[in-house]
Formats: sequence, structure tokens, C-alpha cells
Amino acid sequence: MRVAWYYFILNLARFGFFVGLGGINVVGRENVPKSGGVIVAPVHISHLDPPAVACGTNRRLRFMAKEELFRGILGGLINSLGAFPVKRGEGDTESIRRAMSLLESGEAVLIFPEGTRGDGKHLQPLNKGVAMMAKRTGALVMPVAVVGTHIAWPKGQKKIKRNKITVAYGQPRSYAELATDETGKESREQFSKRLAEEIIAVCLSNGLPLGVTP
Repeated sequence: MRVAWYYFILNLARFGFFVGLGGINVVGRENVPKSGGVIVAPVHISHLDPPAVACGTNRRLRFMAKEELFRGILGGLINSLGAFPVKRGEGDTESIRRAMSLLESGEAVLIFPEGTRGDGKHLQPLNKGVAMMAKRTGALVMPVAVVGTHIAWPKGQKKIKRNKITVAYGQPRSYAELATDETGKESREQFSKRLAEEIIAVCLSNGLPLGVTP
């Protein structure tokens, strides 16, 4: 029942809401693995990013979302779609364990590696937890660009305005492809640096040049 509900809401968003905003252009859909655990790692510049990324692929996604969203009607909706809360700024081991369990069972989990929304001009430092989850679970990590959501609904703006959105899926990478042979902290830092470079590259090639937050 939940899977059917997910695709029902997905199609409402895809053919109703986003068409009304100007539509979604999808690039690299063929890069989305058809099966197996994968961390979907998009740039984060708007509240529109999660549904836009979901609408760009026919694979069901699970979502790690900040706990503040799990309130009222919105909270009930995203919970019914398979989202689960994370406490930002804390070592939320419960949400990390849940994400790892989903990845190990072969699901695709959307995790914003920046942790919070940026300004559409800079990529913020990436959370080291993504590196840890990728290494321990063996899940692939897929960089994703979301272009145009920062115009339609930027951080701090109350109203949504029309603007066509592009979602571009980069090449999935394994932990070993992005990290060095070093162990521990050095390896995780190298992974995060390489993942940041790949996110920036796929954003740039689709019209969103990003610098790195100093």
C-alpha cells in the first residue's frame, strides 16, 4: 500500500505541481542504479529539492529529513512517503543506523550531504557521516544537481514562483573510487572532497556554477 501511495503522490507532484511551475528537465536518469543500495546526494538549495529529485527518477527513494518537518499535515505526509527524521547538529545514531539498514537492504536513500540549505552560490562543507555510511554499507553514492529551485523557492522566500527546474544525476561512485588508500580520518576527508568536486561538476555542467564555502 505504501509503495502505491508513494507513486500516486509522486505522479501528482510530477504532472501537477511541477508542471505548474514550468516543468522538470531530467538529465542522466540512466545513471540511477535500478537496484542495490545507493546514497542519492544532491546539492541542497531549496525545500523543493527532495520532491524534484524524486520526480526525476522512477525508483522509489527514502528520505532523511530534519526532524522539524515531522509536524502537522506535512509531517504526516512525508512520513507516509517513507521519510525519517534526523536531529541536525547532533550525533543522531538512531537515524544513521536506520539509513544504513535501508542501504544494506538495497534501497535508495536521499541524504543531503551539506545537511542544510545553501544560498545557490556556494557548496557548503559536506557532512562526514555520508562517507562513513558509504564505507560501512558498500552503497554507491550518486552526486545530483538541482538547478532552478533556488529561483523558484530560495531560502528565506515565503512564496513559490514559476521557474523551470533541471535535475541531473551524475555517475554513481563507490567509496573506494572517491577515497584514498589511507584509513580513518584522512580517507573520509578525501572522500568528502572528491564527492564535493563531483557535485560541483554536475551542477556546473547543468547551469549552476557553485563555489566552495570558505
